[in-house]
Formats: sequence, structure tokens, C-alpha cells
Amino acid sequence: MPKTKDYPVQIARIGAAHGIKGEVRVKSFTNDPMDLTLYEHFFDDKGLIYTIDTVRIQKNILIVRFHNIVSRDEAELLKGKALYVKRHQFLDNLDSDEFYHTDLVGLGVKDLDGTVIGKVNAVFDFGAGDLLELDVNAPKLTLQKTHFIPFTKAAVPEIIMDEGMIIIDPLAAGLINNEEDDDSDKEEKS
Repeated sequence: MPKTKDYPVQIARIGAAHGIKGEVRVKSFTNDPMDLTLYEHFFDDKGLIYTIDTVRIQKNILIVRFHNIVSRDEAELLKGKALYVKRHQFLDNLDSDEFYHTDLVGLGVKDLDGTVIGKVNAVFDFGAGDLLELDVNAPKLTLQKTHFIPFTKAAVPEIIMDEGMIIIDPLAAGLINNEEDDDSDKEEKS
């Protein structure tokens, strides 16, 4: 089943204090850092609400002053806090082949034959392309419980959001268990 649109999604992280008037550095996880201004408020792990009073970019760093944070001492207490919004607040102006990473987490995983083989645990972008972390329960394919696969059209030919499922090609995804092939190679060499 697909997730509801009311779950929290981390959108930023507060960094060090900046100056003496309560400003902080903020690392935005949006495509354009200034998109943070599109959200009326954020909340942290404890449910405390944060509203942006001012925001500017200085040397590629987002500098933010939150409502009621007026001193450096108060700003320093915010360092390291994760900021969240509810998923339903996101703009859904995506193309049919685009997805928010957070929407992929928790989806079931089937192979090309329709056999359920696991679920998506996480999505990572290390710079060379997105990777899906799968929790795999398919000993015929792989002995590893956790497996990373490339998030490419070849490895993931279909995503069915309405069913909460992705379809993967085990060969293109690198999930094929080659243990049997290794044993037959050893026998041939003997």
C-alpha cells in the first residue's frame, strides 16, 4: 500500500550560529535552497515549530533567522536540528517518471515474474547516480539480506505507485546469485 501524504520528511538541517543576532546556517535538501521559503513552517524531532523570519544566501550558504530566535546563544542551541515538513506540503509538479526519494522508501519489490522479493529501505545519491537499498528476502537470487541496486531504467523498469510496488530486473540490478555457476566452473576445471 502507498504511504499517506501526512508523514514527516526531512527538508533541512540547522548548522552553526552566524553572527550575534540569532541567525543560523542551514543546509537545505531542496533542489534550490531558496525553496525553503515556500514552506510556512517546519518542525523538529520534538515537534517544535520553526518559522523563517529572514533568509539570504551568503557565499553559497543559506543564512536563516527563525521567528523568536534573537541571540547567538539561542541560535547555538539549534545546531544539528533536523527540520521537517509534512509530505502533503510538497509540490507535486513532477513528470510521470520522476519521484521524491521519500515516496520510494517502503515500496515492495517484485522481480519481472511478479515474485515479491523484498522492499525499498532507502534511497541514496552518492554523486554517481541514485542507489536503492533493498531489504531482500529471496535466497534464490542473493544470499545478502541488504542489497544496493542502481536506480536506473534497466534495473528498475517499472514503478507502480498506486500499488506501492517497484519492478526490478534481477540481472540488471546485480541480484543474481552466481554460486551455482561458480560450482559448475570448478567442476569443469577439475
